[in-house]
Amino acid sequence: MSEDTIAPAIAFFDVDNTLLRGASLYHLGVGAWRRRLVTGRDLLSFAWKQARFLYVGENRMHLASIRERALEVVVGYSRDELVALSTEIFDARLLQRLWPETVAVARAHLKAGREVWLVSATAQEVADVIAERLGLTGALGTRLEAVDGIFTGRLTAGVCHGVSKAVAANAQAERSGVDLAVCWAYSDSHNDIPLLDLVGNPVVVNPDATLRRYAAARHWPVMILKRGSIKAATRTSKKR
Repeated sequence: MSEDTIAPAIAFFDVDNTLLRGASLYHLGVGAWRRRLVTGRDLLSFAWKQARFLYVGENRMHLASIRERALEVVVGYSRDELVALSTEIFDARLLQRLWPETVAVARAHLKAGREVWLVSATAQEVADVIAERLGLTGALGTRLEAVDGIFTGRLTAGVCHGVSKAVAANAQAERSGVDLAVCWAYSDSHNDIPLLDLVGNPVVVNPDATLRRYAAARHWPVMILKRGSIKAATRTSKKR
């Protein structure tokens, strides 16, 4: 290999609290409420769990209950409708909640010639929209079952979470012909330790307490992000 040739590699990014402050499903819940797909009571539940997620971190039980409700909401709706809702929510709510630091890192990986894949528990259609709007390579998300393009309320497999993220990332690396030893992964949650352990270059972002201890023991790089950076980036974009 010549000195000018860059070995192929992938940077895998978690979404919630890594690229985006908070839980993407909450913001989808707001959009669904505005379209009268969920009740005000559902929205309050989403809001409470969003607040807990921001201050405590990812909780398997709470996120599971949100996902179960989300699956109920999409029954009878089409993929095109979910994509349209996701695009609307990205532009109206998610764009202004992106962490500028991790978005910049993702774009730096792209500029260096690497693939950048989102790996998220959110629905595949939602993850696809986020990846497309950010100009990333693609997304690996939770796949919802659809018959004739209409969602049934079931999953085709399990939620893309925990070990499942590592399995999905490994499969993508094989498809891309990439050695995981030269890949990166970014996450805030101890649930993503299997994904972080999978690659040669793990990076933790605003880690929860368990992941902070795990990362410190292994001397992994840590990115600490402050909410002020989002506000500053939002003010800058508004001035343009």
